[in-house]
Parts: sequence; structure tokens; C-alpha cells
Amino acid sequence: MAKSDRLFRLLHLIRGLTPPVTAARLGAAMEVSERTIYRDIDSLRAAGARIEGEAGLGYTMIEDPALPPQTFTQIEIEALTLGLSDVSQRGDVDLAQAAKDALTKILATLPERQQRQAMHAVNLVHRFSTPVVASIDMTLLREAMWAEEALDIGYKDREGIATQRRIFPLAISYHDRAVMLLAWCCLRADFRMFHVTRIEGYAQSGESYRPQRVSLLRQYIANLKARKEPINPNK
Repeated sequence: MAKSDRLFRLLHLIRGLTPPVTAARLGAAMEVSERTIYRDIDSLRAAGARIEGEAGLGYTMIEDPALPPQTFTQIEIEALTLGLSDVSQRGDVDLAQAAKDALTKILATLPERQQRQAMHAVNLVHRFSTPVVASIDMTLLREAMWAEEALDIGYKDREGIATQRRIFPLAISYHDRAVMLLAWCCLRADFRMFHVTRIEGYAQSGESYRPQRVSLLRQYIANLKARKEPINPNK
């Protein structure tokens, strides 16, 4: 691992692990020696990171130069911790991990008083239902939307009828008991909401629908307001 990558990972670990974190624990997590950890912490300190502690006692991040300072009100901190905690419970594996990493980075930029507020937030979230296990790679869906690339999918509706469709994926919608994919369906020439658990097979088409995604989303919202009823996901 390149030293720059190792230092970045070390910063992330010191941010995220409960302080003070020992060199032995950091070394085990990074699969390097404690001597390497000591040298890397010296490098981070030389670069401006305020890391308190010493060998045998453990280390605590006081100020992280890799992140800009943030200022939030206490209710904003509550909203951040609540929202990201919900995503970490409801999202797929990659999205849940991203929520945890984002919260770690945000907390690392806060003054010590606000870090304590976040650690002892009064709003908690717990969902008793388990997250939906999608039959499609959710990362592929997100990347297709970011790239504005059409996908070819197999889809089975509520009646068990299977169809092959080319779609322009627009957004992932998280409902109470389902995760839906909003897309423009080329087969139906209309908007459709697809249950992610009913998508059977998918492939990148190589067809770009750029720059239509934003305009299609605006059209969908306008249509929804006009008809005042949800799009039927089973057609």
C-alpha cells in the first residue's frame, strides 16, 4: 500500500474508533507493525493533524487537517445523526457503509463540545423489519444513474408475467416496505416504478440518455402532481 493511501486510511481509523485507540489496535486493523503506526502518526502530525496521545496510552484525533471545519446547531446535529443512522439501517451494504463513513467524517470536523452532543444524541432510530434484499446490484443502479446510461432488465410483475425492458433509471425510492426503482420504460413509453426484488437479470446497454435525467424527473413530478395518484408499479 502506498504511504499516502496508508496515511489516509489511518486518519479514517483514528476518526472512527473509540478514543483513545492504541497503536496495537491500529496496526492490527491496517495489518502493519506498531513501529509503522508510530512513524505514520508522526507524519500526520507533521502535516498538521492534532493527534493527542503517545505509545502505550493510545491516540485521539483533536483536529483533522484533511477536513474543513463545520459548525452545526444542536438540532442540526440531531438531524444528521438521525438521518444517517436510518440510512445505515435501511440501505444496501454499500449505502449503509457510506452513511457510517460520512457520519464519522462529519463528526471529526466538529468541536469537542459538539462531538459530545452527537455521541449522546437524544433522537434514535430503530427499524424492526429487515432491509429488502434486491435481486439487482444496487451499486450498478446508482452508477447507471450517475452516468445516465440505459439498462436492459428482465422484470416479473405481480402476476408473474416476465418481460424484457430497456429502461432509463432515474431514482431509487425507499418506501416503508419496499425499495422501488423509478425509471422511464422504453417498452411502455412511460414512467414506471419497479420493485427491485422483481428485477431478474440486468445488463448495461451502452446507450446514453444524457442529459435527460433531470428533465425526466421534473416531468415525472409534474405528472404526479397533475394526476394526484402514484404510478402503477405493476404495468
